Amino acid sequence: MPRSPLALAALASVAVPGLDVYDVLRSPHADADFDVVVVKDATGTRWIVRAPRRPAAGAALEAEQGLLTALGRARETGLVRFEVPQPRGSALLGADEGRVIVYSEVRGAPLVLASIEPGPGLAASIGATLAQIHELPLTVVEEQGLPTYSAEEYRERRLAELDAGIHTGRVPPRLADRWERQLENVSWWRFEPTVVHGDMGEHQLLVAEGQVNGIVDWMDARVADPADDLAWLAAAAPQDVLDSIFEAYTVGRRELRDPHLLDRARLASELALLRWLMYGVRTENTDVIDDGEGMMLDLEALLFDDVDEHEHEHDQA
Repeated sequence: MPRSPLALAALASVAVPGLDVYDVLRSPHADADFDVVVVKDATGTRWIVRAPRRPAAGAALEAEQGLLTALGRARETGLVRFEVPQPRGSALLGADEGRVIVYSEVRGAPLVLASIEPGPGLAASIGATLAQIHELPLTVVEEQGLPTYSAEEYRERRLAELDAGIHTGRVPPRLADRWERQLENVSWWRFEPTVVHGDMGEHQLLVAEGQVNGIVDWMDARVADPADDLAWLAAAAPQDVLDSIFEAYTVGRRELRDPHLLDRARLASELALLRWLMYGVRTENTDVIDDGEGMMLDLEALLFDDVDEHEHEHDQA
């Protein structure tokens, strides 16, 4: 059962001694794993309160705390310029329910991809910010006990995910063949693993004064393929915007020898549909399964129907 905003506000007062809650606002970031509210104190300062709904979510929340603290230190020493939420206190929930965590709020509004113009402004800020993440020392993640993969281990992980999806009988065969070819093309997978956010998208990037000011939702952080953090852009950004972002990203990387970075980013964006389907299979959620199947059929039509039509016109000629 979701916890009420007032209950979360009361827990926030326990978690942060002296926090005098003046107002409670629902947060758009609540989801199936977390209850989230924003509380305001008497000075108008806003705090984010997050409580897990499941034990696995609670474990992820605990692991994220150490990483956020380490990222805060990275900002203080100039390794990154963006802000992240900082844990300010916690309080135990019921037995085996984990902890509620209270964070400082990061200033900014969620990015709107459709509003980005190509050029040196926000597009360049996004590219530079992603480069800062990928230039972080691997120890920032490793010392928190978060997952770390070599390039080959990550390729094998993706192949295993595809194999599991194929065994459900729900993956369109032409998509399965496409993904398998790309995953078995070892020339694509010669990359240097980096720190990655792991769940990057519009809602995770907070913008203030035309620049990226903060990044939230670090629970999927790991050492893995930097292409994962570019997947959302490869899927949805207009080409001229993507070019501006990638140009600034390339400038921000000290040694970037990865000619297939964007190829893997496009593949990662497609495989996100497979992971969504498999989430539905694991949780036995028929709505998610149907949604995943429908999106994969749409992708298959987008990728292959134009090819089929072109070949048909060629045959007629």
